[in-house]
Amino acid sequence: MLARRWSAFLAALAVVAAVLVGAAPAAAVPDRAVVAGDGARVVAEHQVADRQLDLTISSPALGTTAPVRLLTPDGWSAASHRHWPTLWLLHGCCGDYTSWTALTDVASIPALRHVLVVMPEAGVTGWYSNWWNHGAGGAPAWETFHLGEVRQIVERGYGASSDRVIAGLSMGGFGALSYTGRHPGMFRAAASYSGVVDPLYSPGGPENVLQISAGQGADPLALWGDPVAQRDIWAAHDPYYLAKVLRRIPVFLSSGDGTAGPYDKPGATSAYETLFDAEGHHLAARLTALHARHLVTDFYGPGTHSWPYWQRELHRSLPMLLGALHRPAVAA
Repeated sequence: MLARRWSAFLAALAVVAAVLVGAAPAAAVPDRAVVAGDGARVVAEHQVADRQLDLTISSPALGTTAPVRLLTPDGWSAASHRHWPTLWLLHGCCGDYTSWTALTDVASIPALRHVLVVMPEAGVTGWYSNWWNHGAGGAPAWETFHLGEVRQIVERGYGASSDRVIAGLSMGGFGALSYTGRHPGMFRAAASYSGVVDPLYSPGGPENVLQISAGQGADPLALWGDPVAQRDIWAAHDPYYLAKVLRRIPVFLSSGDGTAGPYDKPGATSAYETLFDAEGHHLAARLTALHARHLVTDFYGPGTHSWPYWQRELHRSLPMLLGALHRPAVAA
């Protein structure tokens, strides 16, 4: 009996200590099963802040677990039968699923208090793709994870409706447009901020993708193969070559020119931004030639590849993105 009381006292003391030092509570196992069609399931939930819920998903597509952060709308409850329109917000290379909430004001934007924001993990250089793996396929299959597993889970158990828009920065800008082009009807509008929106752009596009992947320790040819020998695979993911689908919906493209802008130190430059600006102009010209229904561009000139610009561009693109959620869906 004494040992039992002592154990209970220590457990209570640990809880008090955790509160006093501000320790985050441990992730809880959900008391209800939320499962995708292929067996992907939520294995933990963690309320990290007001309106911010992290899910840990056991993913057959990835062969491991991966997190997703939800920014929930006013009145949201996992137990509710209500469904909210959804903004998918994608991170860039070397970031993760926490980047948008950690580095921008996304959690305090009033217009997003009526939308469920889905911010999934995508790997340091996952490229929002099912990797070719030299013809073998298999993990990591990020596209299947996001658009199959995560989508089903948030729609079945966390209040996401089938009314979706998508946006992302850099690698995530690529993901937003590539996913939209590869899955007609999945998203009502798409936005790219300083995005890799034409990986086959010459000069420099393929080399950039390969160098970024290799720089993070990945086998660059495992992604889509060689840009010459496997050009068809590259083109099948490239928003420029998916423009006939993208022209049907609202698209927002923005980038700086890679020189010092209002948020930079004097003399700052960004070769990445210069390249992505060229890719953005190339895609915009293609969409214009195809008589795109609603193309919005913000090629704002001076500006480098950095977060203050992406936060600003998120704000600038929200009227278009959220407006698309209130218009009839475009037929695929």
